Amino acid sequence: MALEASIDRRNHAPPSTANGTTTAVVLPPTRGLATHRLRLNPSSDHNPDSYDDLPLEFSPHLFSSLERYLPPAMLSMSRDFKLQYMRDILLRYSPDGERTRKEEFGILHLVECYGAAARRRILYLHSCVSLRITKAEYTWVQRHREYRQKIISNYQPRHRQLYTMQAVNFFVPSFLQAINENTEEGFRRIISEPTPGIYTFEMVQPRFCEMLLSEVESFERWVHETKFKIMRPNTMNKFGAVLDDFGLETMLDKLMNDFIRPMSKVLFPEVGGSTLDSHHGFVVEYGMDRDVELGFHVDDSEVSLNVCLGKEFSGGELFFRGVRCDHHVNSETQPEEILDYSHVPGRAVLHRGRHRHGARATTSGWRVNLLLWCRSSVFRELRKYQKDCSSWCAECQREKKERQRLSIAATKQELLKREGTSTS
Repeated sequence: MALEASIDRRNHAPPSTANGTTTAVVLPPTRGLATHRLRLNPSSDHNPDSYDDLPLEFSPHLFSSLERYLPPAMLSMSRDFKLQYMRDILLRYSPDGERTRKEEFGILHLVECYGAAARRRILYLHSCVSLRITKAEYTWVQRHREYRQKIISNYQPRHRQLYTMQAVNFFVPSFLQAINENTEEGFRRIISEPTPGIYTFEMVQPRFCEMLLSEVESFERWVHETKFKIMRPNTMNKFGAVLDDFGLETMLDKLMNDFIRPMSKVLFPEVGGSTLDSHHGFVVEYGMDRDVELGFHVDDSEVSLNVCLGKEFSGGELFFRGVRCDHHVNSETQPEEILDYSHVPGRAVLHRGRHRHGARATTSGWRVNLLLWCRSSVFRELRKYQKDCSSWCAECQREKKERQRLSIAATKQELLKREGTSTS
């Protein structure tokens, strides 16, 4: 629906307040390119041109990165042609009067600062919708960009091998074999499903857990020594770190694209499992001097990966209580939806983001988990028009079945009534 819809070609004026100040900026889609939409996913085997020798309004690296998302038929065209095509897109997405390298902000900062995830979001928006961004969001983007730049410029990674995907060194053989087979049978062979929609499996090697724990400790030590105010992963956790913020975004993006998305395509097709295109990667820490527990909640994701890194701990069981849409998020839990799960280092849990869950108190030791919230901009756009969530919300399913039961009962009663009248 969304991706194949016609591009709205109307110009929209930014809404204004009573005193005439602009409260939002509208970024219209590129005109005349409806038949040459950019790809949602990059061409991995394409070697892009270099734009370093050209005087450009935007970073040459941005053009090289964006080139991988061009339509297949355009990849073999001249550099000048591709440059003009990409430049037109970027200029149309940048606010009027804000096109110099010094002044550009908003979407362009998202592209350069947040890499692949932001690029895919822009390409999706370019394909099908208009985008409105408030001044508050612009301000947040600017501040977060400065925050990341300070970290990347000053923090020295301890384990640089973590920052590129090294699957053979990161993952256990059984997981790699299933990914290479890329079949439902292969995935089902390595996973356990203790309750519908909750999948657990051996995933990462002990050495990977050790390195990531060491890297997080090193980063937090740097934060403490420099008195740098760190941004926490979410509003519920007071401890932990966003891995994307200190350089691990590229590795985690590959983790989502090459490993989690193939599994989600099979296990979670009804919530956009095949179209995951952005992520939020972070670690959370639990212990006596850290967060102790995590309240009942749903994730801001379509699919969530939760990997226990260690170390030694007691308590901290995860509890799950059924999948719900926004309308039913606080509805009653059914007995068959109750699951308590004890995490084990190296083992992963994969579930829908809307699967309600929490974590019980860690009574001793220190527990650290890697979380990867995987999102689908396609599914989120489609969900705006989705009135029936019975394909994934358990409460919607129950309500639908009850409506069907009542309808069948009413039909039977009407038929019996007609039969009685006919007999008389």
